[in-house]
Amino acid sequence: MPESTDTRSFTSPLALAAPTPLTEHPAAVYLSSLGVGSRPAMRHALNTIARLLTNDSCDAMTLNWAALRYKHTAAVRAVLIENNSPAYANKMLCALRRVLKEALRLELMNAQDFARAVDIPNIKVTKQLRGRALSATEIAALIQVCFDDPTPTGYRDAALITILRGAGLRRSEVVNLDLSDFDENTSALTVRGGKGGKDRTVYLPDSGLEVLSDWFSIRGVTDGPLLCHVNKGGRVVLRRLTSQAVLFILEKRGQQVGVTDFSAHDFRRTFISELLDSGVDISTVQKLAGHVSPELTARYDRRDEQTKKRAVQKLIIPGSRRKPRQELELNF
Repeated sequence: MPESTDTRSFTSPLALAAPTPLTEHPAAVYLSSLGVGSRPAMRHALNTIARLLTNDSCDAMTLNWAALRYKHTAAVRAVLIENNSPAYANKMLCALRRVLKEALRLELMNAQDFARAVDIPNIKVTKQLRGRALSATEIAALIQVCFDDPTPTGYRDAALITILRGAGLRRSEVVNLDLSDFDENTSALTVRGGKGGKDRTVYLPDSGLEVLSDWFSIRGVTDGPLLCHVNKGGRVVLRRLTSQAVLFILEKRGQQVGVTDFSAHDFRRTFISELLDSGVDISTVQKLAGHVSPELTARYDRRDEQTKKRAVQKLIIPGSRRKPRQELELNF
């Protein structure tokens, strides 16, 4: 790095009057704290902000960042809203705040001016919900194509989809299940070391028990992974599936029946949405899903507009209808 910023002649009141050593330049100090890969993007962001404030007269290294006040940062935010996506604008505002924080630390800016200058809210980001809920028709098609496959692979894949659909497990949780984790008497599945390292118990619906029983008749009852490999010769190998293998299985079965644009996690979204739609309280659904909070569970809700419409039909507006207009006119 050079020892100081470039010297130029500026008319902008926000321009540095003289070169500043990089060790005392807030933008240079901030950029040096970043990883090498992040510096070009953030320097570009700071250059953009500097040009906005000075009508293209300054860049990140020639702007006097310590001279910025609330009126400047608020104006920057307003322009960024107009010209950038919320996510990218917030990234630029973060860089701006970080540079001003360095100006404060370098004693180039007092605490009051700093507090006011950075008192600008982030721009709200409206995110489209990821994933979707699978329809009953799609799930039926995916399971049926497995039923139509008479090989051990067909039995295993049917069991996989049954667990994903009936218990709402994550891919990593499904492949980590052992045969001993399933209690046939209670239909309970013990999930060990789920997200956050927590264990929990989930239950399969009765309609899925026969599918697992069929798979066990092929797999055998030897201890080991509940779902395992089937070699090219059709022989079951007690070797645990990987999360990636689950993706390949679902992709293959989806292509066979024309069900596309779905993931293993969409079974989880469907599981949560249908439980909520059937009236199960969100606290119970949270426990079954293994979420840390009801708020996180609510993010998985993919129920459509018809569900909301049906819900409000349960409300009753009290009172009787007003009299017909003709009857009111007669009373006058």
